[in-house]
Amino acid sequence: MTRQTISTRGGNAVEVRGLVKHFGAVKAVDGVDLDVREGTVLGVLGPNGAGKTTLVRCLSTLLVPDAGRAVVAGCDVVRQPRALRRRIGLTGQYASVDEKLSGWENLYMIGRLLDLPRKDARTRADEMLERFSLTEAAKRPAGKYSGGMRRRLDLAASMIGRPAVLFLDEPTTGLDPRTRNEVWDEVQRMVRDGATVLLTTQYMEEAEQLADELTVIDRGRVIAEGRVDELKAKVGGRTLQIRPTGAGELDRMVGAIAQAGLDGITGATADHDGGVVNVPIVSDEQLTAVVGLLGARGFALAGISTHLPSLDEVFLAITGQKTSGAGTPESDSDTHDEQAAHHAEVGV
Repeated sequence: MTRQTISTRGGNAVEVRGLVKHFGAVKAVDGVDLDVREGTVLGVLGPNGAGKTTLVRCLSTLLVPDAGRAVVAGCDVVRQPRALRRRIGLTGQYASVDEKLSGWENLYMIGRLLDLPRKDARTRADEMLERFSLTEAAKRPAGKYSGGMRRRLDLAASMIGRPAVLFLDEPTTGLDPRTRNEVWDEVQRMVRDGATVLLTTQYMEEAEQLADELTVIDRGRVIAEGRVDELKAKVGGRTLQIRPTGAGELDRMVGAIAQAGLDGITGATADHDGGVVNVPIVSDEQLTAVVGLLGARGFALAGISTHLPSLDEVFLAITGQKTSGAGTPESDSDTHDEQAAHHAEVGV
């Protein structure tokens, strides 16, 4: 995975080459290359402490990289930080809002800092409060919001200026399923309108729901990348699932496949609870051969389907570590990082 050049054109909203960030002897980011195509979502996955948050903070100007180069929304992150901050949005792992201001005042302030006219800032604040189900709490001080409400307000603030590139660092941690779906809907709406999103997450469902492509990072390095289906195909191929018309045929079908000695076909098993025969395959030719064999042997089939590994299985196979679970993903333990800056610091 060698990329020799970097440019501000060519359809990429984010281009990173050889990015490095040290904290003492620790390389939190160790020569990362990645591209994010305009108008798409790149999901960045990795175990805790892999360097995901450090990468996001470098790309959003909160940290200065030690080596390499990154161009975001046409701006060099080191040479043009002020110009870049007006083109991006950022939601860190922890909600960062002004607790003394109301929810509406927080959003209006961010809109004005992003140079929205007063009327547009008011309108946009109203829109975002409605989209994140915060209208009833609009005049309440943010310090009296629940944790989930603060998170929603934080997300709304990162989106209020319609950024060209939006960085979301585990954005739905701690949100209930309904609110998580609202966040997903808003992200998808922004992408349809032309925004580009770099998303770090440990929710495998979130990655599959939102990401066009994935990059897996471990110990500061990119260890895998590609579309979701491509990564699944790399980690053990597909499973052909065959359902006979009669459950009593399962063992006979397994025996027929084993005796045929088809090229590369091994390990067929009967799932009596599910009523299917599972056959590991790596190609369409193998699928055709198995189905053709069973047809020639006179088995009546009620249905066939193929199954790819889950994204959880892919993550485990690539990194050797399990995800922290759908309910409580652990934060990326880049303990040497600075705390995320207030949204106003990104907006000015």
